Amino acid sequence: MANEKVRIRRDIASMSAYTPTTSLDVFAERLGIAAADLIKLDANENPFGPSPRVMDALARLPNMQVYPDPESGRLRELLAEYTSLPAELILCGAGADELIELVLQLFIEPGDAIINTPPTFAMYSFNAPIYHAEVVDVYRRADFSLDLSAIQEAVARRKAKLVFLCSPNNPSGDVIAPADIKALLDLPATFVVDEAYVEFAQGESLAPWVAEFPNLIVLRTLSKWAGLAGLRIGYGVFPRALMPHLWKIKQPYNINVAADVAAQASLTDVGYLLERVRQLVEQRKRMEAAFAELPCLSPYPSQANFVLNRVSGMSAEDFRDRLARAGIIVRYYNKPRLFDHIRISAGTSDQVDRLLETLRTL
Repeated sequence: MANEKVRIRRDIASMSAYTPTTSLDVFAERLGIAAADLIKLDANENPFGPSPRVMDALARLPNMQVYPDPESGRLRELLAEYTSLPAELILCGAGADELIELVLQLFIEPGDAIINTPPTFAMYSFNAPIYHAEVVDVYRRADFSLDLSAIQEAVARRKAKLVFLCSPNNPSGDVIAPADIKALLDLPATFVVDEAYVEFAQGESLAPWVAEFPNLIVLRTLSKWAGLAGLRIGYGVFPRALMPHLWKIKQPYNINVAADVAAQASLTDVGYLLERVRQLVEQRKRMEAAFAELPCLSPYPSQANFVLNRVSGMSAEDFRDRLARAGIIVRYYNKPRLFDHIRISAGTSDQVDRLLETLRTL
């Protein structure tokens, strides 16, 4: 900035911006295609949307002129029933993203390090420098499994306070073996396991482990399985000793009334939503099988609601653009280990029909 009186942080002035996906309306304007004719498969959103009970609850939303419950008490009670865990260990956030920030605020002092395991969810490495943490990247192996010995060495060498792990991992879709996480929990660091896609995976959540391991935090969300991405609502399961300190630093009214009411309604209709999850898993498996038969795609096994593919015969950017011209939006990567990769979210049966038909013409 030219004005010497305006002195923002130098590290933020020089940092790169995060590039998120955008809305259907923006894509429609950009592509010159009506929003109703687009298929959005780039952000792992739930194409079925929320439970009908959510729509009914939002239509009758009361008291919007009054601040929400700062403790999200009723919502945490319902989450306790859903997870079979004490409500006292649950904290709600405006998406898991806010909880990632809260964890960094709680632990990090200038000069501290965190361990990141790319390719993985970008928000760990994006948020960490904002809270004065140094990011130490320990890359995953070629099959996206964790390099346990390298993580152990990095924690010891850098005295890292936090290790962020995503399981199922985004964008690869693989699940970290519980035995691997248990082995890592012996290290002198706190582990944050992001389970945003756990409802789509085979196997159990690690959330019950939090009561046993004081250095384990598990993050969950209602964005994916419950179709509430647009309302930003997530939650974390934290060791009891951390909860008083988290309550100190959490913004008092971080969960807006619409998100709170929608999440509560979702948790009264779990059976309906998990049937939608089952249908999305079916479509993901269908996509995996179909992609494997196409000469241009090599899919990786996934336990989430998306499939990561290596592209051959053309650049991944060109592949994305060809699909976009056909009205199908997918995620393209241009970063180490993922230069020639795209990620495609599971859609409805009709959406996957159109996707596969389009792919066969490429």
